[in-house]
Amino acid sequence: MKRLLPRHLLSSPFRARTPAPPKAERKKKERNDLVDRLQYVALRLVSITMHCFPIRANLDTAAFVGDFIYAFYRRGRERAVGNLRRSFPEYTHARCQAMARESMRQMVMLFTEVLFTTRLIHLNTWTRYVQMEDFREVLELLIRRERGVILLTGHYGNWEILGYVLATLGFETTSIARPLDNPYVNHWLLGVRERQGQRIIDKKGATTEVAPLLASGGTVGFIADQNAGKKGVFVDFFGRKASTYKSIGLLAMEYQVPVVIGYARRIGRNFRFLVGAQDIIYPADWKDQDDPLRYITQRYSRGIEDFVRADPAQYLWIHRRWKSRPRGEAPEQFD
Repeated sequence: MKRLLPRHLLSSPFRARTPAPPKAERKKKERNDLVDRLQYVALRLVSITMHCFPIRANLDTAAFVGDFIYAFYRRGRERAVGNLRRSFPEYTHARCQAMARESMRQMVMLFTEVLFTTRLIHLNTWTRYVQMEDFREVLELLIRRERGVILLTGHYGNWEILGYVLATLGFETTSIARPLDNPYVNHWLLGVRERQGQRIIDKKGATTEVAPLLASGGTVGFIADQNAGKKGVFVDFFGRKASTYKSIGLLAMEYQVPVVIGYARRIGRNFRFLVGAQDIIYPADWKDQDDPLRYITQRYSRGIEDFVRADPAQYLWIHRRWKSRPRGEAPEQFD
């Protein structure tokens, strides 16, 4: 789902006479193929080493690495604590620090879990690791296939496991994602994620592929809590305006499909998850609204906020959700 190219400084006293090229003409910095290959080999070696140990031991190690990141990544630590303090003004500073630390642990645990998912999650084993809560209505929608379904989640818990479990159960899902910069690592992890039939497509080419999927009764998944820049619609998220992509609401309106807000919450520090549906928005819900697009966007943002509040430490507070601000509002510190 959903990231925009970084902005560059367009003015400088030393380059005042040289106009910047149009955005379309700017090229990405060429990658070093040798460095990419070495990174890939290093990650494969790490993966091989990890698979020599039980998943619980690896998750404990991941938590330790998360503590290391929290201690030495000052900018990320300050951003996470700042986001938490604004989102939960009733929390003490010490509590926000503890929660930010746990959030970074969970971030590294996600990487570990992705590497073990194909080894542990199968049709005859998934119930050992996944418990479903309030998910019957979603499964009925997927089984009937009377219409397409948009499945949303956020950077919370193990957001990768939701689509993977559905694919394991035989429900074809297509997820929109930004590819990793390293092509070798991206190809490898893409294979891991698609092992059970879940399809991953690049967000850049999603426009032409999503429409026929929804029109034919398919299921399309998005991570719906990313900053959408100045062109997004600003809705409330934890008491502050957050720029949110319009595309999800527009697709739902055009194809008259329900929007499911789902989550996969970790249970303890084991490879166990609680998968549930926080809310389902049906076409009838926005039919008589004055501004259907804003209604859909605000409601699913509220759904994400609600499941995050159930266990805030599992949210990725380090990411820049509130980076863009409404016109006339100053940028927030640490965002």
